[in-house]
Amino acid sequence: MERQGAKPRLLSHEATAQHPDPSSAIRASLAKAGDGLPPPRSAILAIAGRVDGPEIRLTNADWVVCGERIAGDFGLSSTVIVNDYVPVAAGAADIEPHDLTPVGRCPPVPGGARVVLGPGTGFGAAALVPYSAHLAIVSTEAGHTDIGPADAFEEKVWHALERVEDRITVETVLSGPGLARLHAAVAHVRSGRPHDKIDPAAITEAGLNASDPHAVETLALFARLLGRVCGDLALTFLATSGVYIGGGIAPRILQVLEESGFRDAFERKAPFAAMMRDIPTSVITVHDPAFNGLSALASEGEKFVYHGQAWRRPA
Repeated sequence: MERQGAKPRLLSHEATAQHPDPSSAIRASLAKAGDGLPPPRSAILAIAGRVDGPEIRLTNADWVVCGERIAGDFGLSSTVIVNDYVPVAAGAADIEPHDLTPVGRCPPVPGGARVVLGPGTGFGAAALVPYSAHLAIVSTEAGHTDIGPADAFEEKVWHALERVEDRITVETVLSGPGLARLHAAVAHVRSGRPHDKIDPAAITEAGLNASDPHAVETLALFARLLGRVCGDLALTFLATSGVYIGGGIAPRILQVLEESGFRDAFERKAPFAAMMRDIPTSVITVHDPAFNGLSALASEGEKFVYHGQAWRRPA
């Protein structure tokens, strides 16, 4: 964002694997913008990892992010580092209705807490909670909580599932790699023999066009598990104003979410099933939902309360 109130401008997408560190990726992005872009004065970075110290290692990439080092590399006056779902939550504060696709027939309920979450490369989640005159953003590590089977079929799948560090977590099943694990386990259970993992995009395509019965069943199971976890987080934060689902997978399987047991799994939370039926669930269909949220944090920072690592150049 070049000035207060201006619309944010995307310079480029840079793959972490193509750069040794974040400063290299930033340089490449700035170079693609050309000579007309003024040099940056400050930065806010959203990273997929636990923001718990001045140097933060990404969860699923070989980068260490240090705000002070980046500030020094570009002569910045300040840097702020937040978890990657903080800006998604900030963006949800003023998200437009046309950027959401409802799942189920739940009217919006203004004024309450909201949860944003998403299965993608990993699984991220945060809550947006009204607090006095502010909106508090609570980042989480919900993807690393345990998840178990809920019926006899799921129990068989769980026995065949690949563990990650000897655990089955939300991210183990609700992510791109998780979709591959689920498919291999479902195929194992149905065929009686082990199956290799295949590309998640191929599973999605085969499930949507019904060319692979194991993929069809896997997508339906994925949707039910997603509904269950969405319901758990809605209960955790009493998110009466809704659950917004981002990430790269949900927008591609909207039909599956509508036709599977997603809402049933979401609502099956006795003794609070009646409350759950009134909580809306929607898929964020806008591309890069964190983008507008980063702009909001940069230009309307006083509106939000959130945890992050901040560095400012000494006066």
